[in-house]
Amino acid sequence: MKWIVLAILLFIPVYTYLTLHYRRPGPAFRPYQDMRDRADVIRLLKAGYHRVAIDASRPADLATPAGAQTMPAPGGLPDELRKTLVESPLLPLEISAVAASPTAVSGIDYPIAITYTLPDNKRQLSGAHLYEREGEIVIVADFERLDGGLMARTREGTALLQVPPGSLRPGTYRVVLVGERSSRQWTLTIR
Repeated sequence: MKWIVLAILLFIPVYTYLTLHYRRPGPAFRPYQDMRDRADVIRLLKAGYHRVAIDASRPADLATPAGAQTMPAPGGLPDELRKTLVESPLLPLEISAVAASPTAVSGIDYPIAITYTLPDNKRQLSGAHLYEREGEIVIVADFERLDGGLMARTREGTALLQVPPGSLRPGTYRVVLVGERSSRQWTLTIR
């Protein structure tokens, strides 16, 4: 028994040193999610899409930018994008309102204030992505399911999406903010 204890006492410091000294920096490898993300990137590039992760937050005081004229759009992801993504994101049931500027400068953040409705109280905002291709921008506010007995307070919510500077080239785009049943669209000119 003493040999086993001695082996353990010698092994632990050596293992700890080697692990801390030679560990790869950054997050650990998550096989399912990392391989899915890699497949998404490859499929999006083949389909001609440029994906940008955008900041999504639920601020207490939602300052709305100057309003672009928004119009209703059909719900759901566009067919080409839906076929391209490995796993469809959880979307809000509908996008009720959008407040965004009709023009933007390429080197400055582009804020978009949204009001949405969820299908149930078991989802919360987790992030957003922007997909750009040939004069069209599709913005997807992604939601995640709440586990266990956790529930959101209401089905309606507001969020502020911030498109990072330099992520879009100058030009005129048709922007669609996607919901399951109803979406909103507007025209954006980037200088």
